[in-house]
Amino acid sequence: MGRQRKFNSVKALEETWEEYKADCDSQMVLTHDFSAKNSEFVSKELRRNITYTIEGFCVFAGISRSKFYANYADNEKYGDIVTRMKEECEVDARKKFELSIIPAQLAGLWMSKYGYTTKTDTNVSGNLTIEQTKLDGIIAQMCGGDNE
Repeated sequence: MGRQRKFNSVKALEETWEEYKADCDSQMVLTHDFSAKNSEFVSKELRRNITYTIEGFCVFAGISRSKFYANYADNEKYGDIVTRMKEECEVDARKKFELSIIPAQLAGLWMSKYGYTTKTDTNVSGNLTIEQTKLDGIIAQMCGGDNE
């Protein structure tokens, strides 16, 4: 017999998701910096954001990722909220890159899990010889000759 679900309703899952997002958006971090003015090190607690992830949510909620996907993602009753959670993770990461909260150098690595890529298509379609001949014809017409 399987274990009972941690979230017995869509509402309970949604409420915990909202709590998780609030936690991600209000992380307190102790930072240290040198004050040249006072010639001393200064420490201060600052509020920082971390990116939403399904994995982070699972840790926050105290469930394994495999159980989350088995019990909720694969269950039609929870389908809408799980889809929204995944979409909010993607949008949150994009916002944090665009606002420079996350260093842009990490964008390719981080966003690849959402299907984005930094690769560019270098394949050239069509036959270059044909295209070159057409271009040569147009140039010749513009120059007033049609020899080539």
